[in-house]
Amino acid sequence: MPLTLFRTTVREEWIDVFEHVNVAHYVTIGDHANWAFWNWVNGHDGTMEARGGHEYVIVENHVRYIDELTLGTPIHVTTQLIAADDKRYVLFHRIWKSGTNDVAATNEVKCLGFNLTERRSENWRPLVAERLEKILQAQAGEEIPAVAGQGIALKKR
Repeated sequence: MPLTLFRTTVREEWIDVFEHVNVAHYVTIGDHANWAFWNWVNGHDGTMEARGGHEYVIVENHVRYIDELTLGTPIHVTTQLIAADDKRYVLFHRIWKSGTNDVAATNEVKCLGFNLTERRSENWRPLVAERLEKILQAQAGEEIPAVAGQGIALKKR
């Protein structure tokens, strides 16, 4: 049961001279999904003010471009929690064309617990750690995507 926490339509500012979403904005779409997941995981502390500087940073990011997205296309992002430990987690997002339910791209990110006041990594707050564990348990039956963790290579895998 991947989570669907972000829906929108392709915005004009994301379009490039080739009349499709520019490479950088697939990361933008994924980042909207990252932020939606983070706010959702924090539950009643779903705002930066409520979290008091206990946030996350992205330390790795990998996007796979599968199909074009054009202006006005309705999209949604599904999010699967692949792994988590005391201060890191990995998310796998699929960016879908909502009208056809075709995958346009995937975005895999590794996130690290981060204290904005001290400017250093930290363990998840107990609330976040508990919710991450519950999500892992709820998604335990989901197959981990074959492309997860692969990175870039010249040869097909």
